[in-house]
Amino acid sequence: MQRLRPATAFQPQRRRLLGWGLAAAGLAAAGAAAPHLAAFATDAADFIRGPKVPDVPFTKVSDHVFVIYAADGFPTESNQGMMSNITAVKTAKGVVILDTGASVQIGEMAIRQLRKLTDQPVVAVFNSHYHGDHWLGNDAFVSAYGQDLPIYAMPHTREQILGATGTEWQQAMLKWTNQSSAGTRIVAPNRDVKHGDVFDFGDVTLRAHHYGTAHTPSDVCIEVVQDKFTYVGDVMMNRRIANMDDGSYPGSLAYMDKMEQAIPGSNWLPGHGHAGREVMAWQRELFAAIWEHAQQAARDMAGPDAAIAAAKADPRVASKAKETAGWDNNIGKYISLAYLEAEQKA
Repeated sequence: MQRLRPATAFQPQRRRLLGWGLAAAGLAAAGAAAPHLAAFATDAADFIRGPKVPDVPFTKVSDHVFVIYAADGFPTESNQGMMSNITAVKTAKGVVILDTGASVQIGEMAIRQLRKLTDQPVVAVFNSHYHGDHWLGNDAFVSAYGQDLPIYAMPHTREQILGATGTEWQQAMLKWTNQSSAGTRIVAPNRDVKHGDVFDFGDVTLRAHHYGTAHTPSDVCIEVVQDKFTYVGDVMMNRRIANMDDGSYPGSLAYMDKMEQAIPGSNWLPGHGHAGREVMAWQRELFAAIWEHAQQAARDMAGPDAAIAAAKADPRVASKAKETAGWDNNIGKYISLAYLEAEQKA
């Protein structure tokens, strides 16, 4: 993770707001004895909000698909958590959103940009997995389009968001952005999706794909059938180091193989980075090289340092260093994770 930049001029205001938040939490604890204090605490929590996120326009990438591309791959105070792509699919029945961003403020920005494209309402949302930069923006969409707005995800994703993982992501985003995401509520998916599910939106058909553990155990990829365009979340990334703490290297490689077999010739849109047919090849080459060296080091019982040195010397890995966001801070860790997985399998 990149180090946060120095505080800006509005940090004192955020500290005051954080102080109000702590006070509101204390009042809420006293709510059982004094219901009027609990009501005040709720009002105070609603009042505390981070600043608006600067507008980033949608880019048309296929006949029905539009993307707000995130310029940065990691959350900082300066980008206010705007680190992952937000995708809109325009259909005859309304707009479908694929991942909603890392805060209510980012979600609200996406809605502002969407209203420049169309008067149609959002009729469904899909969350690709449970990492908060892909779903914390749900709050904005249910506020704008109703609490019953269908939000689809794998059941395991919903369970993680409703559990400790959801709160951890909510709090982590506050920390990483110096409270920019303040006011964001946890809004979990309310509809299940499974592999092979097909959704008919009139002129557009969406198909769900899930092939086991890749970036997480419950990644779902959404194919826009008519456009031969597939949103892959974080199963693949374009010139960004993938967080593999919850994932699997051989699982990712197998997942990509099955995706290519199921949708040959698709254009791949990752959650981080730009769309392209070459995205899968880029990700597969990097992961294959890392996994091969991790396996060899595990067989030799040489330790993670040997895996790191061998992988970083491999041209398939080394050639990606300069062009990949977060490389220096993360590549060693992620090769170590591959080694640990190889050691467990061995």
